[in-house]
Amino acid sequence: MSTNHESLILRIVTWKLRLSLLLATSLYGQFHQLETKNVRLVYLGKSQEYLAPHVARCYENALQFHRSLFDYSSDERATVLMDDFSDYGNGGASTVPYNLIRVGMSPFSYVYETMPANERMNWMMNHELAHVVIMDKGIGADNFYRTLFFGKVLPTAQHPESMLYSYLTNPRRYTPRWYLEGSAVFLETWMAGGLGRALGAYDEMVFRTMVRDGAYIYDMVGLESEGTTVDFQVGVNAYLYGTRFMSYLAYQYTPEKLIEWLSRKPGSKAYFAGHFKKTFGLSIDDGWRDWIEWERGWQNANLDSIRLQPTTPYRPIIQEALGSVSRAFYDSTSHQMYVAVLYPGKTAHIAAIEIASGRLQKISDVPGPALYSVSSLAFDPAAKILFFTSDNGNWRDLRRVDLRSGQTKMLMKDSRVGDLAFNAADQSLWGVRHDNGLSTLVRIPPPYNEWNQIHTFPYGRDFYDIDVSPDGAHLTGALVEVNGQQRLVKFAIGKLLAGDASFEVLFDFENSNPANFIFSADGRYLYGSSYYSGVSNIYRYDFEKSDMEILSNCETGFFRPLPISADSLVVMNYSGKGFVPVVIANQPLQTVSAVKFLGNEIANKYPIVRNWIIPSPAAVNLDSLGAANGKYNLLPNIRLASAYPVVEGYKDFAAVGVHLDFSDRIGLSGLGATVSYTPDGDLPADERLHVSSSFRHWQWELHASYNGADFYDLFGPTKTSRKGYSLGIKYKKSLLFDPPKTVSLNFSVTGYGGLERLPDFQNVAATFEELLSARASLNFQNVRKTLGAVDDEKGVKWQLAARNNYVNKKAFPGIYTTLDYGILLPVKHSSLWLRSSAGQSFGDRENPFANFFFGGFGNNWVDHLDEKRYREYYSFPGVELNEIGGRNFAKTMLEWNLPPLRFRRVGFPAFYLNWARLAVFSTGIRTNLDDAATRLTSVNLGAQLDFRLVLFSHQAATFSVGFAAAKNRARRDSHEWMISLKLL
Repeated sequence: MSTNHESLILRIVTWKLRLSLLLATSLYGQFHQLETKNVRLVYLGKSQEYLAPHVARCYENALQFHRSLFDYSSDERATVLMDDFSDYGNGGASTVPYNLIRVGMSPFSYVYETMPANERMNWMMNHELAHVVIMDKGIGADNFYRTLFFGKVLPTAQHPESMLYSYLTNPRRYTPRWYLEGSAVFLETWMAGGLGRALGAYDEMVFRTMVRDGAYIYDMVGLESEGTTVDFQVGVNAYLYGTRFMSYLAYQYTPEKLIEWLSRKPGSKAYFAGHFKKTFGLSIDDGWRDWIEWERGWQNANLDSIRLQPTTPYRPIIQEALGSVSRAFYDSTSHQMYVAVLYPGKTAHIAAIEIASGRLQKISDVPGPALYSVSSLAFDPAAKILFFTSDNGNWRDLRRVDLRSGQTKMLMKDSRVGDLAFNAADQSLWGVRHDNGLSTLVRIPPPYNEWNQIHTFPYGRDFYDIDVSPDGAHLTGALVEVNGQQRLVKFAIGKLLAGDASFEVLFDFENSNPANFIFSADGRYLYGSSYYSGVSNIYRYDFEKSDMEILSNCETGFFRPLPISADSLVVMNYSGKGFVPVVIANQPLQTVSAVKFLGNEIANKYPIVRNWIIPSPAAVNLDSLGAANGKYNLLPNIRLASAYPVVEGYKDFAAVGVHLDFSDRIGLSGLGATVSYTPDGDLPADERLHVSSSFRHWQWELHASYNGADFYDLFGPTKTSRKGYSLGIKYKKSLLFDPPKTVSLNFSVTGYGGLERLPDFQNVAATFEELLSARASLNFQNVRKTLGAVDDEKGVKWQLAARNNYVNKKAFPGIYTTLDYGILLPVKHSSLWLRSSAGQSFGDRENPFANFFFGGFGNNWVDHLDEKRYREYYSFPGVELNEIGGRNFAKTMLEWNLPPLRFRRVGFPAFYLNWARLAVFSTGIRTNLDDAATRLTSVNLGAQLDFRLVLFSHQAATFSVGFAAAKNRARRDSHEWMISLKLL
């Protein structure tokens, strides 16, 4: 679960946009809340009310444990935000400016057993509260700064000094993601009695495979700079490495010593690495190296154990790993298998793979893939139709692709149905729908544009990985209970359609997943996989014998079996770069070998972790905690979050002042205000006071300024500070939010007084002091990038914007448009973009309010806006800022983005280099197309090299160097150098 504040804010923004659409269509009324003395649970609508008491009990239950373990206390009542905007459960936590946890109601994705089958709200509270306690707990110095700054400071790009203040008020927030996720996973496992990823078979498999293959195991810096970006598992590597390192420390030094390191107690070091040395007596780099060496020995012993029995031979179909893979289907007429894949350097897609030759052909893109499972697929072999899900990270859509024509069609938008299975007997689709925290078995008859509810399982019981027998009589799947028990079960479809949801248990896998069991062509067998022996092997259930047989003894892990003949199966073999399709024999084995789990050995060596299991949350009495229900309103909950000193620039002068930050508890409304003063006597007295403020509420923002100043005006050529005053309002409405496709409408009206310079163009003098400016834009975006990319790599962006400057009783309307189109080149992570824009303004050509102006990179030496400023329509590197002007214009730019260079080890945990990337561009512009006398044509050629830096373990910064040369007929040739450091 995400702990990075920016990741949580991104989720809340996504939540906010989707909620805005729902409110617009009146699907939800307003916020509700359930409060106790320790937590404020905010949720939407009566339909979610049934779960609120359980979530509150889970929170209180977990809080009691963490308070005891970490000696934690806080006067702050935390906020839990519950939503249902994703079809799979997820969560996030932050401690600045307030303690906030976000939880998604939906069931988890259990694919490959990457998540435990624990009751999900109990699990999320155990996990997310570990984040809150570890990050939030303060001692003398921390509490002093929290008092000094009136709270925990949220770092903002507008005032980068806030980064330092934020660290002083909340130092343990500034730790790597592996530290936060690893500690939470370690604790969650023992709090659930060993049901968790610290005892997970997937984690053991990952490191066993790395050791077997001699793969590079990242050090701390390399993990964050490269390991969580280029690997097919991306950010999940933070969980894998972090959990493993924490488990090693507990095994090697005792669990109590690990908790001592994680705790912020009197005498502890503020920075996590410094406290590691104080706790364990060696540097954290040395500790990490010791772990890697130990891990190699541990996994070699496991490999030796597996090899006590003959391992299953296999024949690779293709040599390259496919990254994440979906369920596969075999077409006996074409001898091809169809599977959805997701791996670095390529967008997610459905592929056809010839079994004999291994030739791979792309069939269709998969918009919005899911990590590990990519998409849910079903196959109609008679019609040659593949059904698949898209937008898998939000509310799933149902699509189909015709294998004969290659045409793709949307069948149902936001159907929220996955785990698809095709019934050849009546051509219906079956699936599992997630909604409001519940799993519902549904049937989708032709023409597949509506679903029919068959059976809704009670909360806590989830159903997944379903299949339909060839004769259409039975439906099987994995059924997980609230206690984590997992069984392979069979339903009679006739009974289901009649309302009878009774089932037969075929096999009890206890706490292991019965994963992706599918029928053989004759219906006699079910083939699937499970970690039942500790290693993921292939199993076969024989209906005639009512018996489960094991078919493989694998060193890494076999998954997703696909029978292609009576004696052969295609299975997905786990490798360090993802899953590889291989062929194995369809033949039972007598026995297989087991492996040791590090978690088990910790429990055996240190029985104290067995005592960390928490009681059932059902025992929590909410009434004794003052539980009360009510409405949650944003505006009454706005409070002062922090106040701190700032430095700003005004023209060529420095100003000092204070910034006040007010916010509601879930970050949807707030007020920011800055007051500063320039003491320099060279500045006129009426310009020494600077005030700026911004109030935001939902999609609205009200902003005002008086002699507005800006921190970044202290550094470099671009100045946004302006003499005079302004008052304006902005509105942003999301018309479509279906990532990667979005449509938004922006509108603003701002009044200015006392102007010296145009608000948008610093080098253009205002001909009148007062201005009323109205602007509107319609924005469309449908862009994508592959795993491991650092920027958008393909797609379309489009904007249509209108402006109207009203000056001295005259209106100067104008309109412009931009269009960006990009393609992914054959070289991994290299793309080519054509960026074009054109505009027309109306009014007196000699009046600056009727003109567009262009010029310069636009980056300051220290900056906070987009480092790729040369992409903006008003930019033209190689000439001075605002040097080119005209009442109308046409502009186009060709940009080539080269592949990024990743760095495994440049720096140290608090400051390191992530990647470097070069872009080359050439732009042509023509202004005043309708007037030959003033027409100007210019071209440029430039390049920009960006270096991504990370400060305080996870605050991103970008150092950029750029150069451009410009040429035109009317003026001398010119060139421009640009150096910039973008913060946050």
